[in-house]
Amino acid sequence: MKRTSKPEPVELIRINRYLSMCGIASRRKADELVTNGSVQVNGKVMTDLGRKIDPQRDKVFLEGKQVAQVHDYLYLVMNKPKDAITTLSDEKGRTTVMSLVRTKQRVYPIGRLDRNTTGVLLLTNDGEFANRLMHPKFEISKSYQVSLETALTHEHAEKLRKGMKLEDGKTSPAEVYIIPGGKGKEIGIIIHEGRNRQVRRMFESLGYEVKKLDRVAYGPVTKEGIARGGTRSLTRPEVRQLRKLAGMVEEF
Repeated sequence: MKRTSKPEPVELIRINRYLSMCGIASRRKADELVTNGSVQVNGKVMTDLGRKIDPQRDKVFLEGKQVAQVHDYLYLVMNKPKDAITTLSDEKGRTTVMSLVRTKQRVYPIGRLDRNTTGVLLLTNDGEFANRLMHPKFEISKSYQVSLETALTHEHAEKLRKGMKLEDGKTSPAEVYIIPGGKGKEIGIIIHEGRNRQVRRMFESLGYEVKKLDRVAYGPVTKEGIARGGTRSLTRPEVRQLRKLAGMVEEF
């Protein structure tokens, strides 16, 4: 009697993860796309965030266009200019970081920098990579240079170093140093969180006016050699270092 082997079990995955794997957006943004009715599965609008799909059989569409998993990943770093919005599009017609990216493949920002903040912004179409880098448990460092209207006091520097209360909870301890030659107004700060407008809010809560805020590094990646508004591909060693920091130990 001829035996037939059992079919391999199908791995069902959540719709936000699948959209992330397709390079559409981070899982958080994918959730928004689902809840606002932009996603269809097999021709039907789907708004259930808990829904799982079979990536081999189900057909997923975003605003009428079928999406597929990405196998050619891109990893970019931009030196973000002031007044560029960190969104995929802007209904007011303002400049977005996406309008500055010159690539045929769709990528999206890893996290955000507010409109007036400049410097290092990572972009990718690798959803798992983006999700890992943004996850707070990995505490990946982000380094900033801050220009203040008035000099930072020793007391306030210590508050930043110890962690301070904001409206969304206490911050983790930051590394703070005074940049030589800046009369106490040029500050370097390294944080290990990614809250919205966190560095700006930390200084403003202490009564300082932030004149300029520039992110100079994201983990091991800097903006050195990149003109304002320009981008470059991350090197393989940079991607490996970021993956290691984010707990992705497999080979790259």
